[in-house]
Amino acid sequence: MTTTLVERRLQHTSLWPALGVVALVVSLVASVFVGAANITVWDALTGGLTEAHRVYLVEARLPRTAAAALAGASLAIAGLLMQLLTRNRFVEPSTAGTVESAGLGLVVVAIIAPGAPIVAKMLVAMVFALAGTALFLACIRRVPVSDSFVVPLIGIMLGSVVGAVAAFLALSRDLLQMLNSWMLADFSAVLAGRYELLWLVAVLGVLAYIAADRFTVAGLGEDVSTGLGLDHKTVVAAGMAIVAAVAAVVVVTVGALPLLGLVVPNVVSRLVGDDARRGLPLVALLGAVTVLVCDMVGRSLPGLFAGGAPGAGEVPVGTIVGILGGAVFLAMMLRGVRNA
Repeated sequence: MTTTLVERRLQHTSLWPALGVVALVVSLVASVFVGAANITVWDALTGGLTEAHRVYLVEARLPRTAAAALAGASLAIAGLLMQLLTRNRFVEPSTAGTVESAGLGLVVVAIIAPGAPIVAKMLVAMVFALAGTALFLACIRRVPVSDSFVVPLIGIMLGSVVGAVAAFLALSRDLLQMLNSWMLADFSAVLAGRYELLWLVAVLGVLAYIAADRFTVAGLGEDVSTGLGLDHKTVVAAGMAIVAAVAAVVVVTVGALPLLGLVVPNVVSRLVGDDARRGLPLVALLGAVTVLVCDMVGRSLPGLFAGGAPGAGEVPVGTIVGILGGAVFLAMMLRGVRNA
């Protein structure tokens, strides 16, 4: 990849992690107090909260903020892993068929065992996501690595086919509304007791950081990494298992966040370079901040159009993230065409 002089200067800036932490803290605080409920930071600091306010914060607002941060950080990490292991900037779970495969698994388990606990649904979705990712990898092995545009197009087409099968099955069993809710993230229904599975993705993020150096070496290609003594196939399998597990947990818990894993790793790559150990913490921070900000925008937009009236509904965060990710994805494609 060609690196410009400005990008090289940005990559030598050591302040990015500190700026990321500050942005995350500000976003977390803002996410807790932005919304329909009339709760202010001043009330919290001076003990002016009513009992209803305390219940609302503990049962709804704090779980929603934690869910947004965990989902954003984990999907951004999953996107970075996929890009490293496939050696392609345009690949992430929603452009590789992983998310659609998880959705197909959820539809299948809803048909076969509608009363299954959420953990069982998550495991089935994980198996389908892993199978879909493996099929994607098998397809791109037949494509030259240098052809960066064909790889994501294969993933998008594969995801479209899998998504169509899932939609057909859902339509035949009157599950289409449920499938749509899984395919578009919405944090409005996140309450205490309904998001805790997302803490699993935090554990997966730590595992990804521990193995970051191996993923970086695996991203150099099978021949080079094998020559350096790395078991390339095992590392790729471990990385894709983490990606599939993250996608399944997030889809089951809050729904899909399209293109987040594409945008954030590319932005971070321009800031700190391609070293996974250096980039992973910043990817997690920026992913969490992006989803928190998009969630606040989704909450605020309907109120602004309704003359500032609070509680006027909200736009699902998956829609906001999809618009942002689509614009960045298109810009990257056009930039790639001009540089070709």
